Amino acid sequence: MSDAPQALESYLSGAWRRGEGVETELVDPVHGTVLATASARGLDLKAALDHARNKGGPALRALTFAERAKLLGAIADVLVANRAKYEAIAIANSGNTRIDAAIDIDGGIGTLKYYARLGAPLGDATFLLDDKPVRLAKAENFQAIHLLAPRHGVAVHINAFNFPSWGLWEKAAVALLAGVPVLAKPASSTAMLTHEMVRDVIAANVVPEGALSLLCGGAGDLLDKVTGEDVIAFTGSSETAGRILRHPNILARGVHVNIEADSVNAALLSPGASDGAFDAFIKEVGREMTVKAGQKCTAIRRVFAPAERADAVAEALLARLKKTTLGDPRNESVRMGPVVTRAQQAAAFDGIGKIAKEAEILTGGASAPAIDGIDPSKSAFVAPTLMRVADGTSANAVHDTEVFGPAATIIPYKTEAEAFALVARGGGSLVASVYGDDRSFFARAVAALGASHGRLLMVEPSIADAHTGHGIVMPQCHHGGPGRAGNGEELGGLHGLRLYHQRLAVQGSTDLLTELQAKAYALH
Repeated sequence: MSDAPQALESYLSGAWRRGEGVETELVDPVHGTVLATASARGLDLKAALDHARNKGGPALRALTFAERAKLLGAIADVLVANRAKYEAIAIANSGNTRIDAAIDIDGGIGTLKYYARLGAPLGDATFLLDDKPVRLAKAENFQAIHLLAPRHGVAVHINAFNFPSWGLWEKAAVALLAGVPVLAKPASSTAMLTHEMVRDVIAANVVPEGALSLLCGGAGDLLDKVTGEDVIAFTGSSETAGRILRHPNILARGVHVNIEADSVNAALLSPGASDGAFDAFIKEVGREMTVKAGQKCTAIRRVFAPAERADAVAEALLARLKKTTLGDPRNESVRMGPVVTRAQQAAAFDGIGKIAKEAEILTGGASAPAIDGIDPSKSAFVAPTLMRVADGTSANAVHDTEVFGPAATIIPYKTEAEAFALVARGGGSLVASVYGDDRSFFARAVAALGASHGRLLMVEPSIADAHTGHGIVMPQCHHGGPGRAGNGEELGGLHGLRLYHQRLAVQGSTDLLTELQAKAYALH
């Protein structure tokens, strides 16, 4: 990479375009060096959306599911061929360790490959068939079917800063397979990786013109230009999600919006858990606190333990966190890098401070750690921070505050009923994980916690070394959560395609419906 800051361009209306001036500086969170700038000022976003609708949409809908699946495979091949430079960008711009970068980069590539494999067997179909035909009258010749037809708008993807690769491709893979063009708007602070990936894909000429657009910089008047045909998929804070949902144009046009927002996720150690389950619990909480410096929407924020084992949990976690080397991720011995910006550092410190008013800080805290060779006035480090509340029923901040960084809080519970009630006080979460040996307890946990979570991971010793992880989102599984998590639904295999389709009832003769079914892939 050049020493001079790179000016990131946007790919709109079939061309690379540079916005006016500088809206955002993209900074190395270790050294404070400006790596790039981004601006979308003056760009014609209405023309960009029209181009995607009029060029990309028809081109994608003209392809069968199998052909779109092949397109996803071609995108993945381009990314694999350029992976080495993506890792370097992730380390420089996001402060990722190599493991952190792999989760993001390989997660995006893996999701593309998964949907390529999933879409291939759909063959020549261009519709999805939902449910079997139903008779509507005495005459057997008059029936109805439910089809899913691709929307004729644009999939506007507004992504978060923590996953500039996975966030881009987990949304784009599903939309493109559905036949809907994508306009991706990454968070500006870490947009370098997204920009480079899209540039490589466009240069390889593996997608139809208008199928993939990129907006680097501020959103400007983007929300003013969307229509009822478009779909917005947003990942980020609940505050920003609220502004999108309340936007006058969004409301007036009834734009479909999918939200994945804040989440105070939990890990729960069951009563009477064996040593094997306890060890799996400690390992996963420690990993979730430190991987990507805790900057995952699925990371464990609340750590629930039986009151009589809370001391043992604290001792084991402190011993594990003590082994976490903090520093410049370019150093192979480093196990945790900084958060992505000093603004995110300040936000993490603020959240830690709120929880600490009701909790004891066992390690870490709301101030920059001292690291050899690192200037705390320029860097964005947050030490792994473990806190503990004496009584989870009387504490409030720990259930309401998502510290988006390497921080978690131990919460003791006295009874099973109290544990389930405290976990549910998160107000709706993406994921909770439960650790133990009693399958009847797991079943009761599913019944008690299912309504307030998008995913539950049940870990018993037999799968302690086999499961994919509390915080890892698998494309086969639903991603989203109720309540404060946004009520969104992404991924989940073929179910994810529903976001980009209109479900409609088609009434007609049996012969007509038979012909339509021949062009559709049955979901059931």
